[in-house]
Parts: sequence; structure tokens; C-alpha cells
Amino acid sequence: MGSKRKIINVDEEKCTGCGQCIPNCPEGALQVIDGKARLVSDLFCDGLGACVGHCPEGAMTVEERAAEPYNEAKVMVNIVKAGPNTIAAHLRHLKDHSAMEYYVQALDFLRARGVPPPERAKAKSQKAEAKGQNPEPELACGCPGSAVRELTPSSTRPLESVTPGPLSALRNWPIQLTLMPVTAPYLKGADLLISADCVGSSHPNFHEDLVKGRVLIIACPKLDDADAYIEKLTRMFSESTPKSVTCAHMTVPCCSGLVRIVKQAIADSGRPIPFAEVTIDVDGKKVA
Repeated sequence: MGSKRKIINVDEEKCTGCGQCIPNCPEGALQVIDGKARLVSDLFCDGLGACVGHCPEGAMTVEERAAEPYNEAKVMVNIVKAGPNTIAAHLRHLKDHSAMEYYVQALDFLRARGVPPPERAKAKSQKAEAKGQNPEPELACGCPGSAVRELTPSSTRPLESVTPGPLSALRNWPIQLTLMPVTAPYLKGADLLISADCVGSSHPNFHEDLVKGRVLIIACPKLDDADAYIEKLTRMFSESTPKSVTCAHMTVPCCSGLVRIVKQAIADSGRPIPFAEVTIDVDGKKVA
């Protein structure tokens, strides 16, 4: 059976534009535009419904449909219907999340249908293109996901630019699974390290032994929503097809639940992704 994808739906007749849902959308996919809450980019909607419980009018629901590869053209059909302000917000949101591939597709969609992009975005894009550069975002949208970026590990930087001390092997941001978009560019074909939160604080050589050469994702199988993590990882594995997945957890029983979450997501994704497991004792030593 195929995996399911949950998306937020807004009933515009009920929505009063109060904005109470906005702070509770960790991905920044919701914005109030023209007096209504709008899903400006379902690319970054995790479908967990954190915003639903904060709508006093009951205008927000979660709808579930069969998962399919993200299609910018299909998203743009609805974005264009909502008007120029929503188009501008969607384009800005894509740039803020470093989704430049989809940003270009969105502009191509507008050009093919004779819909002019917002003038400020158009002028900025033309100026950047004339210089042979990619368009840069004017302002971050303020959500945690807007900080999506690939990092240069300290061990690969020139020595004069590295502060003395242990070197960081971190290659990506954000690292928390709840905040990470499933289509973050650094996920594609990468070696992933999905680590329980406590591992990084317990294992003294965490960066050198485990993070080095991998994209880091952290999660807590005891305190977080396991079912939501299975759904998100399933989408992540399906759409980004990582080269391998290593799961690191502590010896305490509750922490081993992360292994079940990751293995279930790999199975649900239908991808033949190599899997490895690392276990760290409470004294910080690697035991397996």
C-alpha cells in the first residue's frame, strides 16, 4: 500500500485572517494574505496540523491523499488562482528555502501562461541573471525552515579560517527532523545520519566518528511523535533517495525506538536504502 501525505486545507469562507495559525506552522508554509490564511507552499507543509488547533473559526483541516512526487506546476495552478500577492509570497518562500530548482519552474509556469511575476521579483531576477547570478531572497520569511543551507565542515576549511579546538563536521542546517523540509537540497543522494538527540551530548567523538561525511538529522523517539516521524521520513526517503542511512541511538530501551521508526520509513518508501545501526552507551562509548 502506498504511503499517504497530509496537507493543510483552509476554508476561506470561515477564515477571518486572525493569524493565530501562523506562529504554529514550524515550516512557515502559512501566511495571511489579502485577509485570509493561505498555504503559500505545500512543498514545506508537513501536514502535522500544529496550526489546526489554533484556529478559533475551525477553518483549518488536514486532508490526506496518496503521496506523489512534488510537482511545482500543479502547485502553481492554485497559487495563480489566489492572486499576485500569493504568487509573490510563494516565490519568496521558495527562495528563502533554497529551493531554486522549483523557483525556476514556477517562473517558467508563469511565463508559459503569460502571467507576469511580481515586478520587484522580476526586476531583481533580471538584474541577477544579467550578472550571471542566481536570484537571492530579499527577506527571510522568519520560519525555522528559512535557514536551510549546506555548510562547509570545519575540517575542509582553510586553517586560518578555523577557530582552534575540535572541528565541526556539520554539513547542513536545520538538523532537527521536525524543522527539516523533506526536499532540502542537501538530502538528495546523501549519506544520512539519523541520530537520537542524546547521542551528540554523550559521545565525545560524535562529529569525527559519526557526523563526518554525512547529513545529520536528529530526533527523539520518546518525546516526539513517532507516527509523524515515520510519515515524514517516508516522504524524505521517497523524494530524495539517500545513498545510505545510519541510525545512532543510546542503549536505553526507549531510544531504540528510533531504529523502528527509520526501518519502517525505509520499508514504506519502497526504496532499497542501505541501513546501518550504531549504539552508544550512557558513558559515551560506542558498543555496536
